[in-house]
Amino acid sequence: MKELTDFQKKFFARGTGATLFTQEEFDNALAIARAEIMQIAINTTKTAIAIEREECAKVCEQFEPESFYLGQLNNAAQAIRNRLKK
Repeated sequence: MKELTDFQKKFFARGTGATLFTQEEFDNALAIARAEIMQIAINTTKTAIAIEREECAKVCEQFEPESFYLGQLNNAAQAIRNRLKK
């Protein structure tokens, strides 16, 4: 990555009083931010999947295991689908 030109630095800093960073510093900070965002997204997805699995298990627990034949299985699947529509 290349550094900003003097013109670019002046353009971006004009009137802001902000500290300027090199392109490498910016890229490093951006990479860290992206990694943090991805980690949060991964953890959020894992949590959502765990919650959904638990809720599906609760729906399946409503049906008697002794009479869990194809009809009951279809009823469980339909109950899960109906729950997801809410």
